Amino acid sequence: MMLSKIRTRRRLMGAGLGTLMSSALLNIGCWGKPKKENNPWKCVYELNESRQLVAGSEKELASAIGRGADLRIRTEFKNNEHIDTSSNNPELIQEVAEFAGTYLVDQRWVAAIMTLRQPISLPDGFGSRPSMSFFLYNQNGQQAIARPFLDGQKPANKPGPSDVEDHGEMPKYHQLDSWDKGTNAPSSNFIYDFDLFRFLVRDDWQEVLSHDAEGKILSGSSETLGQNVADGKEVKIAVKNLCSDLDDNSNEVIPHEVFVKTGSCYYYTKQKVFIAGTHPLVRVKAAVPVQYKTQAWDFGWLMARTDGFVARLLLNPYTLKFERSEGYYSIRWFVR
Repeated sequence: MMLSKIRTRRRLMGAGLGTLMSSALLNIGCWGKPKKENNPWKCVYELNESRQLVAGSEKELASAIGRGADLRIRTEFKNNEHIDTSSNNPELIQEVAEFAGTYLVDQRWVAAIMTLRQPISLPDGFGSRPSMSFFLYNQNGQQAIARPFLDGQKPANKPGPSDVEDHGEMPKYHQLDSWDKGTNAPSSNFIYDFDLFRFLVRDDWQEVLSHDAEGKILSGSSETLGQNVADGKEVKIAVKNLCSDLDDNSNEVIPHEVFVKTGSCYYYTKQKVFIAGTHPLVRVKAAVPVQYKTQAWDFGWLMARTDGFVARLLLNPYTLKFERSEGYYSIRWFVR
């Protein structure tokens, strides 16, 4: 009787969520404009299961991210192909995920990372080990996962290349490589053949200040930035070449910008200096496509100033120990 009630509850929950999600998601098209005037989200780029372009353009996506646009990606998959391969339930599941960390590489290539996600075990709760699920998606549909564990278990291996696992029960999952298995921070690059990849942007940020790494103003002013924030507006920054120290060959760093929102902001009204602390971010070596590899990524927080100074409080994913560093960077500042 108890099992029957649980199953009934799950069916009702699934039906309710499915109805709500379908109703909401069908209001978003990929034809240039949202179907509802009050919906700020617009699809600018869509791939099919074969990761072929079916709507929008790479240029439109890159241009939006370069303007500071927020990004969400909608994918679709069947329950018994992706969630529970032992199930006979082929129900279609629609996922829309927030990618709070966005990358614009070489002014033409977009990659994005889920920076706040804990592993979810659908439909009941969280994954078996507390960790961060730093899923990374490239504009061509290539994906990756880095998973720093947070439960304090002692690692069994040292960082390095790992064997690619057999995923025969999941034929749509194609693992490309594997890194650091048995450490506190395993990662891998892969492709899962989702039924679709729909890139949705909210493109309503306004750039109000741009300066070089020495703080020389290229456009806008810190005073305008301070006034906007005093009125309650949000702030996002784009930091140029933030991940250059993750590259083994610093002379061949691919130009890139990392976009991240800020939280607390401070404006020194006499000195005309603006300071902001960012939301958490993930740093990955810039490449086309962007990929996880051994000791080529970390995560943490930034404190940025409009004179170009950036303080970095970063976690080593293998040890979970904080490491402090600093540098000077070209930054663009956006408000909304």
